[in-house]
Amino acid sequence: MSQVQRMSRLMAKTLRDNPADAETLSHQLLVRAGYVRRTSAGIWSWLPLGKKVLDNISRVVREEMDAIGAQEVLLPALLPREPYDASGRWDEYGDLLFRLKDRKGADYLLGPTHEEIFTQVVKDQCTSYKDLPVMLYQIQTKYRDEARPRSGVLRGREFQMKDSYSFDTTDEGLAESYALHREAYRKIFARLGLDYRIVSAVSGAMGGSASEEFLAPAAAGEDTFVDCPNCDYAANTEAVTFAAPAPGTTEHGPVEELDTPDTPTIETLAEHLGVPASATLKNLLVKVDGEIVAVGVPGDREVDLGKLGEHLAPAVVELVSAEDFEDRPDLVRGYVGPQGLKIRYIADPRVAPGTAWITGANKPDTHARNVVCGRDFEVDDYLDVVVVEEGDPCPVCGTGLKLDRAIEIGHIFQLGRKYADTFQLDVLGQQGKPVRVTMGSYGIGVSRAVAALAEQTADEQGLCWPQEIAPADVHVVAAGKALQTELALEISDQLAAAGLRVLVDERQGVSPGVKFTDAELIGVPHIVVAGRRAGEGVVELKDRRTGEREELPVAEVVSRLTTR
Repeated sequence: MSQVQRMSRLMAKTLRDNPADAETLSHQLLVRAGYVRRTSAGIWSWLPLGKKVLDNISRVVREEMDAIGAQEVLLPALLPREPYDASGRWDEYGDLLFRLKDRKGADYLLGPTHEEIFTQVVKDQCTSYKDLPVMLYQIQTKYRDEARPRSGVLRGREFQMKDSYSFDTTDEGLAESYALHREAYRKIFARLGLDYRIVSAVSGAMGGSASEEFLAPAAAGEDTFVDCPNCDYAANTEAVTFAAPAPGTTEHGPVEELDTPDTPTIETLAEHLGVPASATLKNLLVKVDGEIVAVGVPGDREVDLGKLGEHLAPAVVELVSAEDFEDRPDLVRGYVGPQGLKIRYIADPRVAPGTAWITGANKPDTHARNVVCGRDFEVDDYLDVVVVEEGDPCPVCGTGLKLDRAIEIGHIFQLGRKYADTFQLDVLGQQGKPVRVTMGSYGIGVSRAVAALAEQTADEQGLCWPQEIAPADVHVVAAGKALQTELALEISDQLAAAGLRVLVDERQGVSPGVKFTDAELIGVPHIVVAGRRAGEGVVELKDRRTGEREELPVAEVVSRLTTR
Protein backbone atom coordinates (compact mmCIF):
# COMPACT_ATOMS: atom_id res chain seq x y z
CA MET A 1 0.00 0.00 0.00
CA SER A 2 1.32 3.41 -0.95
CA GLN A 3 1.35 6.27 1.52
CA VAL A 4 -0.79 9.37 1.28
CA GLN A 5 1.17 12.63 1.49
CA ARG A 6 -0.90 15.40 3.06
CA MET A 7 -0.23 18.95 1.86
CA SER A 8 -0.80 20.22 5.40
CA ARG A 9 2.35 18.34 6.44
CA LEU A 10 4.38 18.76 3.25
CA MET A 11 7.39 21.06 3.32
CA ALA A 12 6.65 22.83 0.06
CA LYS A 13 5.95 26.53 0.14
CA THR A 14 4.58 27.62 -3.23
CA LEU A 15 5.12 31.12 -4.60
CA ARG A 16 2.83 33.24 -6.76
CA ASP A 17 5.62 35.28 -8.38
CA ASN A 18 8.76 34.26 -10.21
CA PRO A 19 12.09 34.63 -8.38
CA ALA A 20 13.85 37.82 -9.43
CA ASP A 21 16.96 35.97 -10.64
CA ALA A 22 15.11 33.23 -12.57
CA GLU A 23 15.52 33.58 -16.35
CA THR A 24 14.37 30.16 -17.57
CA LEU A 25 11.00 28.47 -17.25
CA SER A 26 12.33 25.49 -15.33
CA HIS A 27 14.14 27.74 -12.84
CA GLN A 28 10.97 29.75 -12.23
CA LEU A 29 8.63 26.81 -11.84
CA LEU A 30 10.84 24.48 -9.79
CA VAL A 31 11.28 27.27 -7.24
CA ARG A 32 7.67 28.47 -7.31
CA ALA A 33 6.26 24.94 -6.96
CA GLY A 34 8.48 24.15 -3.97
CA TYR A 35 10.76 21.58 -5.58
CA VAL A 36 14.11 23.29 -4.97
CA ARG A 37 15.57 26.19 -3.03
CA ARG A 38 18.78 28.09 -3.70
CA THR A 39 21.51 27.59 -1.11
CA SER A 40 24.23 29.53 -2.91
CA ALA A 41 25.16 30.44 -6.48
CA GLY A 42 24.88 27.21 -8.46
CA ILE A 43 24.11 25.14 -5.34
CA TRP A 44 20.57 23.87 -4.73
CA SER A 45 18.67 22.09 -1.99
CA TRP A 46 16.16 19.49 -3.15
CA LEU A 47 12.93 19.69 -1.15
CA PRO A 48 10.60 16.66 -0.71
CA LEU A 49 8.74 17.03 -4.03
CA GLY A 50 11.98 17.65 -5.94
CA LYS A 51 13.71 14.75 -4.26
CA LYS A 52 10.90 12.42 -5.35
CA VAL A 53 11.31 13.49 -8.99
CA LEU A 54 15.08 13.18 -8.76
CA ASP A 55 14.75 9.69 -7.25
CA ASN A 56 12.28 8.61 -9.92
CA ILE A 57 14.70 9.61 -12.67
CA SER A 58 17.49 7.76 -10.87
CA ARG A 59 15.25 4.68 -10.60
CA VAL A 60 14.61 4.63 -14.34
CA VAL A 61 18.32 5.06 -15.03
CA ARG A 62 19.21 2.23 -12.64
CA GLU A 63 16.67 -0.15 -14.13
CA GLU A 64 17.92 0.34 -17.69
CA MET A 65 21.60 0.25 -16.70
CA ASP A 66 21.04 -2.97 -14.76
CA ALA A 67 19.20 -4.39 -17.79
CA ILE A 68 22.37 -4.21 -19.92
CA GLY A 69 24.44 -5.90 -17.24
CA ALA A 70 26.08 -2.81 -15.74
CA GLN A 71 26.94 -2.99 -12.04
CA GLU A 72 26.39 -0.09 -9.67
CA VAL A 73 29.17 1.16 -7.41
CA LEU A 74 29.73 4.32 -5.41
CA LEU A 75 33.12 6.00 -5.52
CA PRO A 76 34.21 8.95 -3.38
CA ALA A 77 33.57 12.54 -4.41
CA LEU A 78 36.63 13.74 -2.49
CA LEU A 79 39.61 12.61 -4.56
CA PRO A 80 43.42 12.82 -4.31
CA ARG A 81 45.34 14.96 -6.77
CA GLU A 82 47.73 12.27 -8.00
CA PRO A 83 45.47 10.39 -10.45
CA TYR A 84 44.43 13.68 -12.08
CA ASP A 85 48.05 14.78 -12.29
CA ALA A 86 48.83 11.50 -14.05
CA SER A 87 46.08 12.08 -16.65
CA GLY A 88 46.93 15.79 -17.00
CA ARG A 89 43.45 16.89 -16.02
CA TRP A 90 44.51 18.55 -12.77
CA ASP A 91 45.82 21.34 -15.04
CA GLU A 92 43.50 20.87 -18.03
CA TYR A 93 40.35 21.49 -16.01
CA GLY A 94 41.78 24.81 -14.84
CA ASP A 95 39.39 26.91 -12.78
CA LEU A 96 36.56 24.39 -13.15
CA LEU A 97 38.09 22.22 -10.41
CA PHE A 98 37.23 22.66 -6.75
CA ARG A 99 40.65 22.20 -5.14
CA LEU A 100 41.40 21.87 -1.42
CA LYS A 101 44.08 20.74 0.98
CA ASP A 102 43.74 18.46 3.96
CA ARG A 103 45.25 19.24 7.37
CA LYS A 104 48.57 17.76 6.25
CA GLY A 105 48.76 19.98 3.18
CA ALA A 106 47.99 17.26 0.62
CA ASP A 107 46.03 18.35 -2.48
CA TYR A 108 42.52 17.04 -3.14
CA LEU A 109 39.68 17.88 -5.50
CA LEU A 110 35.93 17.40 -5.62
CA GLY A 111 35.31 15.03 -8.52
CA PRO A 112 34.02 16.58 -11.76
CA THR A 113 34.07 13.14 -13.42
CA HIS A 114 35.66 9.81 -12.52
CA GLU A 115 37.53 8.20 -15.43
CA GLU A 116 40.78 8.09 -13.48
CA ILE A 117 39.30 6.52 -10.37
CA PHE A 118 37.26 3.90 -12.22
CA THR A 119 40.39 2.94 -14.16
CA GLN A 120 42.28 2.44 -10.92
CA VAL A 121 39.44 0.37 -9.42
CA VAL A 122 39.40 -1.98 -12.41
CA LYS A 123 43.20 -2.21 -12.41
CA ASP A 124 42.97 -3.36 -8.80
CA GLN A 125 40.08 -5.80 -9.29
CA CYS A 126 40.54 -7.24 -12.80
CA THR A 127 43.71 -9.11 -13.71
CA SER A 128 42.64 -11.53 -16.49
CA TYR A 129 40.70 -11.36 -19.73
CA LYS A 130 38.24 -13.66 -17.95
CA ASP A 131 37.31 -10.72 -15.68
CA LEU A 132 36.21 -8.65 -18.69
CA PRO A 133 34.14 -7.19 -20.19
CA VAL A 134 32.74 -5.24 -17.29
CA MET A 135 30.49 -2.17 -17.13
CA LEU A 136 30.33 -0.11 -13.93
CA TYR A 137 28.18 2.89 -13.07
CA GLN A 138 27.33 5.23 -10.25
CA ILE A 139 24.78 7.98 -9.56
CA GLN A 140 26.62 10.58 -7.59
CA THR A 141 27.15 14.27 -6.94
CA LYS A 142 29.70 15.99 -9.20
CA TYR A 143 31.36 19.36 -8.73
CA ARG A 144 32.46 21.96 -11.26
CA ASP A 145 33.24 25.56 -10.37
CA GLU A 146 31.23 27.15 -13.16
CA ALA A 147 32.13 30.79 -13.75
CA ARG A 148 28.49 31.72 -14.36
CA PRO A 149 26.11 29.17 -12.86
CA ARG A 150 22.67 29.91 -14.24
CA SER A 151 19.21 28.61 -15.04
CA GLY A 152 18.67 26.94 -11.69
CA VAL A 153 19.62 23.26 -11.72
CA LEU A 154 20.43 23.37 -15.45
CA ARG A 155 23.94 24.67 -14.86
CA GLY A 156 25.01 24.30 -11.26
CA ARG A 157 28.30 23.92 -9.45
CA GLU A 158 27.02 20.80 -7.71
CA PHE A 159 24.82 18.36 -9.64
CA GLN A 160 23.64 14.76 -9.82
CA MET A 161 25.08 12.64 -12.61
CA LYS A 162 25.06 9.04 -13.71
CA ASP A 163 28.47 8.14 -15.06
CA SER A 164 29.31 4.68 -16.33
CA TYR A 165 32.40 3.09 -17.82
CA SER A 166 32.99 0.02 -19.93
CA PHE A 167 36.19 -2.04 -19.96
CA ASP A 168 36.95 -4.41 -22.86
CA THR A 169 39.98 -6.20 -24.26
CA THR A 170 39.20 -5.45 -27.92
CA ASP A 171 37.94 -2.57 -30.04
CA GLU A 172 35.06 -4.80 -31.14
CA GLY A 173 34.13 -5.29 -27.50
CA LEU A 174 34.19 -1.54 -26.93
CA ALA A 175 31.89 -1.01 -29.91
CA GLU A 176 29.45 -3.52 -28.42
CA SER A 177 29.52 -1.86 -24.99
CA TYR A 178 29.00 1.51 -26.66
CA ALA A 179 26.00 0.16 -28.59
CA LEU A 180 24.51 -1.29 -25.38
CA HIS A 181 24.76 2.08 -23.65
CA ARG A 182 23.37 3.91 -26.67
CA GLU A 183 20.28 1.71 -26.70
CA ALA A 184 19.90 1.93 -22.91
CA TYR A 185 19.95 5.73 -23.19
CA ARG A 186 17.23 5.63 -25.84
CA LYS A 187 15.05 3.60 -23.49
CA ILE A 188 15.80 5.82 -20.50
CA PHE A 189 14.90 9.05 -22.24
CA ALA A 190 11.80 7.51 -23.82
CA ARG A 191 10.59 6.32 -20.41
CA LEU A 192 11.26 9.74 -18.91
CA GLY A 193 9.09 11.31 -21.59
CA LEU A 194 11.85 13.48 -23.02
CA ASP A 195 11.89 14.66 -26.61
CA TYR A 196 15.53 14.17 -27.61
CA ARG A 197 17.95 14.01 -30.53
CA ILE A 198 21.13 11.96 -30.88
CA VAL A 199 23.82 14.12 -32.47
CA SER A 200 27.46 13.75 -33.41
CA ALA A 201 29.78 15.47 -30.95
CA VAL A 202 33.44 16.06 -30.18
CA SER A 203 35.25 14.47 -27.26
CA GLY A 204 37.16 17.54 -26.09
CA ALA A 205 38.99 17.19 -22.77
CA MET A 206 37.47 13.72 -22.26
CA GLY A 207 39.66 12.31 -24.99
CA GLY A 208 38.81 9.34 -27.18
CA SER A 209 37.28 8.94 -30.60
CA ALA A 210 33.57 8.28 -31.26
CA SER A 211 31.30 10.63 -29.36
CA GLU A 212 27.56 11.36 -29.42
CA GLU A 213 25.34 13.67 -27.41
CA PHE A 214 21.72 13.24 -26.41
CA LEU A 215 20.07 16.65 -26.63
CA ALA A 216 16.63 17.76 -25.44
CA PRO A 217 15.40 20.60 -27.68
CA ALA A 218 14.42 23.56 -25.50
CA ALA A 219 14.58 27.34 -25.81
CA ALA A 220 16.57 27.49 -22.56
CA GLY A 221 19.25 25.16 -23.89
CA GLU A 222 22.86 26.30 -23.95
CA ASP A 223 23.81 23.93 -26.78
CA THR A 224 23.11 24.67 -30.43
CA PHE A 225 22.73 21.77 -32.82
CA VAL A 226 22.06 21.37 -36.51
CA ASP A 227 19.37 19.16 -37.96
CA CYS A 228 19.01 18.32 -41.65
CA PRO A 229 15.36 18.42 -42.81
CA ASN A 230 16.14 16.06 -45.69
CA CYS A 231 18.25 13.28 -44.13
CA ASP A 232 19.01 11.96 -40.66
CA TYR A 233 22.15 14.07 -40.13
CA ALA A 234 22.29 15.87 -36.78
CA ALA A 235 25.29 17.23 -34.92
CA ASN A 236 26.38 19.60 -32.22
CA THR A 237 27.58 22.74 -34.02
CA GLU A 238 31.06 22.11 -32.65
CA ALA A 239 31.13 18.75 -34.48
CA VAL A 240 29.84 19.94 -37.87
CA THR A 241 32.43 19.41 -40.58
CA PHE A 242 32.27 20.69 -44.13
CA ALA A 243 34.21 19.33 -47.07
CA ALA A 244 36.90 21.67 -48.36
CA PRO A 245 36.15 23.10 -51.79
CA ALA A 246 38.21 21.86 -54.70
CA PRO A 247 41.51 23.75 -55.20
CA GLY A 248 41.07 26.81 -57.36
CA THR A 249 42.48 26.77 -60.88
CA THR A 250 41.80 30.36 -61.97
CA GLU A 251 44.90 32.49 -62.52
CA HIS A 252 45.20 35.45 -60.19
CA GLY A 253 47.12 38.66 -60.60
CA PRO A 254 50.06 39.62 -58.40
CA VAL A 255 49.59 40.80 -54.84
CA GLU A 256 48.52 44.46 -54.82
CA GLU A 257 48.81 46.63 -51.74
CA LEU A 258 45.90 49.00 -51.02
CA ASP A 259 45.87 52.17 -48.97
CA THR A 260 43.05 51.52 -46.48
CA PRO A 261 43.25 53.98 -43.57
CA ASP A 262 40.93 53.51 -40.60
CA THR A 263 39.70 50.06 -41.68
CA PRO A 264 40.67 47.72 -38.82
CA THR A 265 37.46 45.69 -39.10
CA ILE A 266 35.97 43.63 -41.91
CA GLU A 267 32.91 45.88 -41.98
CA THR A 268 34.94 49.07 -42.44
CA LEU A 269 37.20 47.41 -45.01
CA ALA A 270 34.33 46.05 -47.11
CA GLU A 271 32.59 49.43 -47.08
CA HIS A 272 35.80 51.28 -47.98
CA LEU A 273 36.57 49.03 -50.95
CA GLY A 274 32.96 48.41 -52.02
CA VAL A 275 33.35 44.62 -51.88
CA PRO A 276 31.33 41.93 -50.08
CA ALA A 277 32.71 40.74 -46.75
CA SER A 278 33.00 37.24 -48.25
CA ALA A 279 35.82 38.51 -50.51
CA THR A 280 37.95 39.33 -47.50
CA LEU A 281 39.99 37.09 -45.22
CA LYS A 282 39.56 37.60 -41.49
CA ASN A 283 42.57 36.65 -39.36
CA LEU A 284 41.85 36.26 -35.65
CA LEU A 285 44.78 36.04 -33.26
CA VAL A 286 44.45 33.71 -30.29
CA LYS A 287 46.79 32.16 -27.74
CA VAL A 288 47.02 28.37 -27.61
CA ASP A 289 48.71 27.40 -24.34
CA GLY A 290 50.26 30.88 -24.40
CA GLU A 291 51.55 30.71 -28.00
CA ILE A 292 50.07 33.22 -30.48
CA VAL A 293 48.29 31.52 -33.37
CA ALA A 294 46.38 33.06 -36.31
CA VAL A 295 43.01 31.67 -37.41
CA GLY A 296 41.80 32.54 -40.91
CA VAL A 297 38.15 32.48 -42.01
CA PRO A 298 36.17 34.21 -44.77
CA GLY A 299 35.28 37.74 -43.72
CA ASP A 300 31.55 37.08 -43.65
CA ARG A 301 31.94 34.32 -41.05
CA GLU A 302 32.77 34.35 -37.34
CA VAL A 303 35.26 32.13 -35.51
CA ASP A 304 33.56 29.77 -33.06
CA LEU A 305 35.98 29.88 -30.13
CA GLY A 306 34.23 26.96 -28.44
CA LYS A 307 34.63 24.86 -31.57
CA LEU A 308 38.27 25.90 -31.89
CA GLY A 309 38.82 24.98 -28.25
CA GLU A 310 37.27 21.55 -28.74
CA HIS A 311 39.48 20.89 -31.76
CA LEU A 312 42.62 21.89 -29.88
CA ALA A 313 41.75 20.33 -26.49
CA PRO A 314 43.33 19.85 -24.04
CA ALA A 315 45.22 23.03 -24.97
CA VAL A 316 43.84 26.26 -23.47
CA VAL A 317 42.60 28.74 -26.09
CA GLU A 318 42.12 32.44 -25.30
CA LEU A 319 42.01 35.70 -27.20
CA VAL A 320 45.12 37.84 -27.42
CA SER A 321 45.23 41.07 -25.43
CA ALA A 322 46.59 44.49 -26.32
CA GLU A 323 49.71 43.68 -24.28
CA ASP A 324 50.46 40.69 -26.53
CA PHE A 325 51.16 43.08 -29.45
CA GLU A 326 53.74 45.14 -27.57
CA ASP A 327 56.69 42.83 -28.24
CA ARG A 328 55.50 41.68 -31.67
CA PRO A 329 56.07 44.42 -34.30
CA ASP A 330 55.38 41.79 -37.00
CA LEU A 331 51.76 41.60 -35.83
CA VAL A 332 49.94 44.81 -36.78
CA ARG A 333 46.67 45.02 -34.92
CA GLY A 334 43.71 45.17 -37.32
CA TYR A 335 45.90 44.61 -40.39
CA VAL A 336 47.23 41.06 -40.00
CA GLY A 337 47.59 38.96 -43.16
CA PRO A 338 48.76 35.35 -43.51
CA GLN A 339 51.49 36.16 -46.02
CA GLY A 340 54.88 36.19 -44.35
CA LEU A 341 53.54 35.34 -40.88
CA LYS A 342 56.01 33.55 -38.65
CA ILE A 343 53.37 31.97 -36.43
CA ARG A 344 51.16 28.89 -36.79
CA TYR A 345 48.31 29.52 -39.23
CA ILE A 346 45.02 27.63 -38.88
CA ALA A 347 42.34 28.11 -41.51
CA ASP A 348 38.78 27.09 -42.21
CA PRO A 349 38.44 24.67 -45.17
CA ARG A 350 36.86 27.48 -47.20
CA VAL A 351 40.31 29.07 -47.35
CA ALA A 352 41.27 26.47 -49.95
CA PRO A 353 44.42 26.34 -52.10
CA GLY A 354 43.97 28.58 -55.13
CA THR A 355 41.47 30.95 -53.50
CA ALA A 356 42.35 34.66 -53.60
CA TRP A 357 41.58 37.14 -50.83
CA ILE A 358 41.70 40.72 -49.72
CA THR A 359 43.43 40.67 -46.35
CA GLY A 360 45.77 42.59 -44.09
CA ALA A 361 49.18 43.56 -45.49
CA ASN A 362 50.90 43.45 -42.08
CA LYS A 363 51.38 47.21 -42.31
CA PRO A 364 49.36 49.96 -40.60
CA ASP A 365 46.41 51.25 -42.67
CA THR A 366 47.24 48.82 -45.49
CA HIS A 367 45.53 45.78 -46.99
CA ALA A 368 46.49 43.54 -49.88
CA ARG A 369 44.47 42.22 -52.84
CA ASN A 370 45.01 38.91 -54.69
CA VAL A 371 46.60 37.13 -51.74
CA VAL A 372 46.37 33.53 -52.91
CA CYS A 373 46.34 30.49 -50.65
CA GLY A 374 49.11 28.10 -51.69
CA ARG A 375 50.96 30.77 -53.61
CA ASP A 376 51.40 33.62 -51.15
CA PHE A 377 50.80 31.77 -47.90
CA GLU A 378 50.47 28.24 -46.57
CA VAL A 379 47.99 26.80 -44.09
CA ASP A 380 49.51 24.73 -41.29
CA ASP A 381 46.23 23.12 -40.21
CA TYR A 382 42.72 23.06 -41.62
CA LEU A 383 39.96 22.98 -38.99
CA ASP A 384 36.24 23.66 -39.14
CA VAL A 385 36.18 26.71 -36.90
CA VAL A 386 33.42 28.97 -38.21
CA VAL A 387 30.13 29.54 -36.43
CA VAL A 388 27.60 27.35 -38.23
CA GLU A 389 24.75 29.36 -39.75
CA GLU A 390 21.21 28.50 -40.71
CA GLY A 391 21.20 27.26 -44.31
CA ASP A 392 24.78 25.97 -44.39
CA PRO A 393 24.87 22.83 -46.57
CA CYS A 394 24.35 19.47 -44.89
CA PRO A 395 27.67 17.55 -45.03
CA VAL A 396 25.75 14.44 -46.10
CA CYS A 397 23.16 15.60 -48.65
CA GLY A 398 23.79 19.31 -49.19
CA THR A 399 20.36 20.50 -47.99
CA GLY A 400 20.32 23.70 -45.95
CA LEU A 401 20.70 22.92 -42.25
CA LYS A 402 18.33 24.04 -39.50
CA LEU A 403 19.61 25.36 -36.17
CA ASP A 404 17.94 24.70 -32.83
CA ARG A 405 18.70 25.15 -29.11
CA ALA A 406 18.88 22.19 -26.76
CA ILE A 407 19.87 20.95 -23.31
CA GLU A 408 22.56 18.28 -23.18
CA ILE A 409 21.12 15.39 -21.15
CA GLY A 410 23.58 12.63 -22.04
CA HIS A 411 26.95 12.07 -23.68
CA ILE A 412 28.66 8.83 -24.69
CA PHE A 413 32.33 8.41 -25.63
CA GLN A 414 34.54 5.68 -26.97
CA LEU A 415 37.54 6.65 -24.89
CA GLY A 416 39.82 3.96 -26.21
CA ARG A 417 43.08 3.49 -24.33
CA LYS A 418 43.83 7.04 -23.17
CA TYR A 419 43.30 6.33 -19.47
CA ALA A 420 44.35 2.69 -19.72
CA ASP A 421 47.69 3.90 -21.08
CA THR A 422 48.02 6.47 -18.31
CA PHE A 423 47.48 3.92 -15.56
CA GLN A 424 48.89 0.89 -17.45
CA LEU A 425 45.61 -0.97 -17.22
CA ASP A 426 46.51 -4.42 -18.58
CA VAL A 427 45.02 -7.85 -18.08
CA LEU A 428 46.51 -11.23 -18.88
CA GLY A 429 45.26 -12.21 -22.34
CA GLN A 430 44.31 -15.60 -23.76
CA GLN A 431 47.83 -16.04 -25.12
CA GLY A 432 49.38 -15.48 -21.71
CA LYS A 433 50.58 -11.97 -22.60
CA PRO A 434 49.42 -8.61 -21.19
CA VAL A 435 46.58 -6.95 -23.12
CA ARG A 436 45.86 -3.23 -22.82
CA VAL A 437 42.22 -2.57 -21.89
CA THR A 438 40.04 -0.18 -23.93
CA MET A 439 37.36 1.98 -22.32
CA GLY A 440 34.09 3.78 -22.89
CA SER A 441 32.60 6.60 -20.81
CA TYR A 442 28.89 7.39 -20.62
CA GLY A 443 27.13 10.17 -18.72
CA ILE A 444 23.56 11.27 -17.97
CA GLY A 445 22.74 14.52 -16.19
CA VAL A 446 20.18 13.29 -13.66
CA SER A 447 19.42 16.64 -12.02
CA ARG A 448 19.63 18.35 -15.41
CA ALA A 449 16.99 15.93 -16.74
CA VAL A 450 14.59 17.32 -14.13
CA ALA A 451 15.02 20.81 -15.58
CA ALA A 452 14.89 19.55 -19.17
CA LEU A 453 11.56 17.83 -18.52
CA ALA A 454 10.22 20.96 -16.87
CA GLU A 455 11.26 23.03 -19.89
CA GLN A 456 9.67 20.64 -22.39
CA THR A 457 6.41 19.77 -20.61
CA ALA A 458 5.36 22.83 -18.57
CA ASP A 459 2.46 25.01 -19.65
CA GLU A 460 1.06 28.40 -18.63
CA GLN A 461 -0.32 27.00 -15.36
CA GLY A 462 2.87 25.32 -14.17
CA LEU A 463 4.74 22.03 -14.21
CA CYS A 464 3.26 19.05 -16.01
CA TRP A 465 5.22 15.88 -15.22
CA PRO A 466 5.12 12.62 -17.18
CA GLN A 467 3.66 9.76 -15.13
CA GLU A 468 6.96 7.88 -14.76
CA ILE A 469 8.77 10.59 -12.86
CA ALA A 470 6.04 12.72 -11.23
CA PRO A 471 6.23 13.11 -7.42
CA ALA A 472 2.77 11.48 -7.17
CA ASP A 473 0.29 9.75 -9.45
CA VAL A 474 -2.75 11.68 -8.24
CA HIS A 475 -3.26 15.07 -6.60
CA VAL A 476 -6.53 15.05 -4.64
CA VAL A 477 -7.96 18.47 -3.76
CA ALA A 478 -10.58 19.09 -1.07
CA ALA A 479 -12.42 22.29 -1.99
CA GLY A 480 -12.71 23.21 1.66
CA LYS A 481 -15.91 22.12 3.40
CA ALA A 482 -15.84 19.34 5.98
CA LEU A 483 -17.75 16.91 3.75
CA GLN A 484 -15.42 17.62 0.84
CA THR A 485 -12.34 17.09 3.01
CA GLU A 486 -13.76 13.84 4.33
CA LEU A 487 -14.40 12.55 0.81
CA ALA A 488 -10.96 13.69 -0.37
CA LEU A 489 -9.27 11.71 2.42
CA GLU A 490 -11.49 8.71 1.74
CA ILE A 491 -10.68 8.58 -1.97
CA SER A 492 -6.98 9.19 -1.20
CA ASP A 493 -6.91 6.11 1.03
CA GLN A 494 -8.63 4.04 -1.65
CA LEU A 495 -6.16 5.15 -4.33
CA ALA A 496 -3.21 4.46 -2.04
CA ALA A 497 -4.58 1.02 -1.19
CA ALA A 498 -4.67 0.34 -4.94
CA GLY A 499 -0.94 1.14 -5.14
CA LEU A 500 -1.05 4.73 -6.37
CA ARG A 501 1.10 7.51 -4.96
CA VAL A 502 -1.24 10.20 -3.63
CA LEU A 503 -0.80 13.85 -2.70
CA VAL A 504 -3.93 15.25 -0.99
CA ASP A 505 -4.59 18.92 -0.30
CA GLU A 506 -6.73 18.92 2.84
CA ARG A 507 -5.31 22.19 4.21
CA GLN A 508 -7.67 24.17 6.40
CA GLY A 509 -7.97 27.91 5.96
CA VAL A 510 -6.68 27.81 2.38
CA SER A 511 -9.09 28.95 -0.32
CA PRO A 512 -10.19 26.57 -3.09
CA GLY A 513 -8.67 28.94 -5.64
CA VAL A 514 -5.22 28.70 -4.04
CA LYS A 515 -5.50 24.91 -3.84
CA PHE A 516 -6.49 24.63 -7.51
CA THR A 517 -3.65 26.96 -8.51
CA ASP A 518 -1.15 24.95 -6.47
CA ALA A 519 -2.36 21.69 -8.03
CA GLU A 520 -1.76 23.09 -11.51
CA LEU A 521 1.61 24.50 -10.47
CA ILE A 522 2.89 21.29 -8.85
CA GLY A 523 2.04 19.34 -12.00
CA VAL A 524 0.97 15.84 -10.88
CA PRO A 525 -0.52 14.01 -13.93
CA HIS A 526 -4.06 13.55 -12.50
CA ILE A 527 -6.06 15.91 -10.32
CA VAL A 528 -9.17 14.77 -8.43
CA VAL A 529 -11.35 17.49 -6.94
CA ALA A 530 -13.84 16.84 -4.16
CA GLY A 531 -16.07 19.82 -4.76
CA ARG A 532 -19.72 20.83 -5.10
CA ARG A 533 -21.03 17.26 -5.70
CA ALA A 534 -19.12 15.64 -2.83
CA GLY A 535 -22.40 14.91 -1.06
CA GLU A 536 -23.39 12.70 -4.00
CA GLY A 537 -20.06 10.82 -3.95
CA VAL A 538 -19.11 12.45 -7.25
CA VAL A 539 -15.74 14.09 -7.90
CA GLU A 540 -14.05 15.81 -10.84
CA LEU A 541 -11.16 14.07 -12.59
CA LYS A 542 -8.78 16.22 -14.59
CA ASP A 543 -5.93 15.10 -16.82
CA ARG A 544 -3.22 17.68 -16.06
CA ARG A 545 -1.51 17.23 -19.42
CA THR A 546 -4.53 17.42 -21.74
CA GLY A 547 -6.81 19.55 -19.59
CA GLU A 548 -9.71 17.13 -20.07
CA ARG A 549 -12.23 17.09 -17.21
CA GLU A 550 -15.11 14.82 -16.28
CA GLU A 551 -17.29 14.14 -13.26
CA LEU A 552 -17.35 10.55 -11.99
CA PRO A 553 -18.44 8.56 -8.93
CA VAL A 554 -15.59 7.81 -6.53
CA ALA A 555 -15.53 4.07 -7.31
CA GLU A 556 -15.23 4.78 -11.03
CA VAL A 557 -12.39 7.25 -10.49
CA VAL A 558 -10.44 4.67 -8.51
CA SER A 559 -11.07 2.05 -11.19
CA ARG A 560 -10.14 4.46 -13.98
CA LEU A 561 -6.83 5.51 -12.43
CA THR A 562 -5.72 2.04 -11.37
CA THR A 563 -6.30 0.48 -14.80
CA ARG A 564 -4.29 3.02 -16.82
